[in-house]
Amino acid sequence: MSGSNRDGRRGRNGARAGRRRRDATDEQAGTAGERRLPLRTVLLVLLLVPSVALVGLWGLATYELGNEYRVQAAQHDLKTTVGPRNAALFNALQRERRLTQEVLAAPGTSRTALIRQRAVTDRALRAFAPLTSADTSDGQQGLAAAISRTVRVTDRLAQERRAVDAGTADEERAFTYYTEAVAAGTEVFAAISRGANGEVTGLSQVLFDLNGAVDMINREDAVLARSWPTGRLSDKDHDLVTDAVGTHEYLLASRVAPNLDAEESRLYTAMTKSEEWRTRVELEEWLQASAGGGVTLSPARAEQWRTSADASIARLVELIVVHNEVSDAAGAAAVRQLKLYLYSVAALGLFAVVLVVLMTWRLTTLLRRRVLAVHGQAQDLGQRLPQVVARLERGENVDVDAEVPELSPAADEFGELSRALNLAGRTAVHTAVRQAEQHRGFERLLQRIARRTQLLIGLQLKKLDELERRHEDPHLLEDLFDLDHLTARLRRYEENLVILAGGQPRRRWRKPVPLLDVLRAAQGEVQDYRRIEIDVEGRPWISERAVGPLIHILAELMENATAFSKPPAPVEIKAAPVSRGVVVEMEDRGLGMEAEQYEAVNALMQAPPQMDVMTRADDVRLGLYVVARLSAGLGLQVELRPSAFGGTRVIVLVPQDLVAERPRSVPDAVGGPSPEEAGTPLPPARRHGGPRPAEVFRPADDADALPVRSRGRAMADVTAPAPADPPTPADPPAPRTGPAPLPRRTRQASLVAELRAPAPQDPQAPSRAPARSGATIAAFQRQSRKNRAAGARPSAPGTDQSEPPTREDRG
Repeated sequence: MSGSNRDGRRGRNGARAGRRRRDATDEQAGTAGERRLPLRTVLLVLLLVPSVALVGLWGLATYELGNEYRVQAAQHDLKTTVGPRNAALFNALQRERRLTQEVLAAPGTSRTALIRQRAVTDRALRAFAPLTSADTSDGQQGLAAAISRTVRVTDRLAQERRAVDAGTADEERAFTYYTEAVAAGTEVFAAISRGANGEVTGLSQVLFDLNGAVDMINREDAVLARSWPTGRLSDKDHDLVTDAVGTHEYLLASRVAPNLDAEESRLYTAMTKSEEWRTRVELEEWLQASAGGGVTLSPARAEQWRTSADASIARLVELIVVHNEVSDAAGAAAVRQLKLYLYSVAALGLFAVVLVVLMTWRLTTLLRRRVLAVHGQAQDLGQRLPQVVARLERGENVDVDAEVPELSPAADEFGELSRALNLAGRTAVHTAVRQAEQHRGFERLLQRIARRTQLLIGLQLKKLDELERRHEDPHLLEDLFDLDHLTARLRRYEENLVILAGGQPRRRWRKPVPLLDVLRAAQGEVQDYRRIEIDVEGRPWISERAVGPLIHILAELMENATAFSKPPAPVEIKAAPVSRGVVVEMEDRGLGMEAEQYEAVNALMQAPPQMDVMTRADDVRLGLYVVARLSAGLGLQVELRPSAFGGTRVIVLVPQDLVAERPRSVPDAVGGPSPEEAGTPLPPARRHGGPRPAEVFRPADDADALPVRSRGRAMADVTAPAPADPPTPADPPAPRTGPAPLPRRTRQASLVAELRAPAPQDPQAPSRAPARSGATIAAFQRQSRKNRAAGARPSAPGTDQSEPPTREDRG
């Protein structure tokens, strides 16, 4: 084997050397007609002068810089336009709020100052109103909404003034309205403080905080303005004053002072050290310390407050004006710098693009033909590989040389690339072929091992049948039945291996079988079969070709239902004919699954994958793969749904073409055919409960299978005529030859007609008792040995002297 590999390598190396010599000859012959640049040179040129990438980068950079310049310019214009108008309206509304509170608190005072302030406010409103039609598409985020809200609030100003003049508005209503209007102006300040330039945004944020501090001092002033005439500060107004004091102190100390430049810091320090500022701060501290039961206000303190508050607000406004100038200058400088940067980048980028286009024109012409050839080869390989893999999945044989022929490309870099693609394609196809062969070989090996194991299991079942027929001890029969049940389950597991390996189970039936027997045969292959309750409506029959797979599918689903539900909760199975066939509903009371898991399992049932069992070895749902494969082969519809009990409900729809008619040889009152007709011994028909461990199907193709003893069927063929119908002389019994038959027993023969219970609907229905009556077996054995020894005729009905059974027809 190693020698052949060495010979193959020597042959391939010789072929490569021959191709290189041919390529060198071809290159020498073609140099006169066309010059071929090495790929290394071409890549180096493209790396130094990346024309296409540079064009894209130039266009993108120019667009982004132009867009940024447009946005910053628009935001700067809006800030310089909206800011002063909003500040004028903002300060006017605050002064009108204070004067309105003074007039409402002392109606006898002069209204001259209020009337003059209203005129100032109206001029500010007329200047602010045109801003609603300004173009804010490139402006700060939320600016248009803030302007619209300010206009909507100030539209009610005339109405509120009339209410104040008429005396229908109190101090609280007026204070609330003006505070709302001032808050709308504050939102405008907040909007224009958010910009695309980080430096300008930081300066604008300080300006917004300064206006917020002014608003808090004015709000405090308005609350005190309505309290000075009364001489008392209510608890509610005291809370408003305390909140305003804390807010403006926080804004000035924590957000404004740390972000001021040298000139602004000098102004701020002078402001905070002025006499008026200290006086106002002392009054605020006195108001905060005088909480509880209202605060007594004196005219002297009112005068001190008026002087200090006006001076403090004036100094803050001066600081705002200085900081606004700094912010506007920074914004204008940023716009000019961005404009210069945009023009520079656009000019240099355009020059580079022109240079790239001129230098790459010739190179693109030379390389186009070679690149297209390699590209076509790659596309052909990309289309060929999926087709090869699909053919291998269908089981077809693939020739590597025919699918991917070996090429002899040129000796340059493009030739090496073509050779590498060809080698990769051949390797991929060869690997796929090897993997498919290994997979099919493994499946055949797995099927062969499973078939041999199935033969051993079949022999074991025959041996168990012999032992069950040979022994009559109840305890020994109980153990043999359990062992028979375990062997039937083992046979199903071996069939799982065959199905997962791509095969089909070999159990076949020659004639249709009742659905009830199919269900109970599947029940007999489940470990915890006693928890399964079966209810079949009508007497539907299943076609012979679907009996084996349907038994396997139902057994897997029953096993899953009992495994994932807590004992002793029952597993209910109901079957009934429907318009499209026969439906079997299986419902457990377990934990159920998540909605995603139901979707995944139902998708698996709709389209079972071509599964490699080696890759699914750790999957606990191998039984569902088996169900999916068998269902797809038969055309069954299997669907899992959540149950009302919290578990899972499985619906199996058997299509109409798999439902058979009842054979004519079977009477209507009989639930199934005889063993000779169906090709297999059937378990006793019973609507509820489950079969005993040994009540399992034997396939019809097992020609040399021994008879099977089913629990509860020991006296299934022993019958007796009814007491009311004795044989008549006109119809004498035919003489018998050979050994005497077994004794016959008639139920309730010793009772009068009035005490006899009515006969059950199903004469073959066994009792629900879990074990066979030992007394019945003992009596049957003694009477059988007695008759065989004496050769006597069968006793008359009702004359049997053996020990009576405790429960009839036990299974």
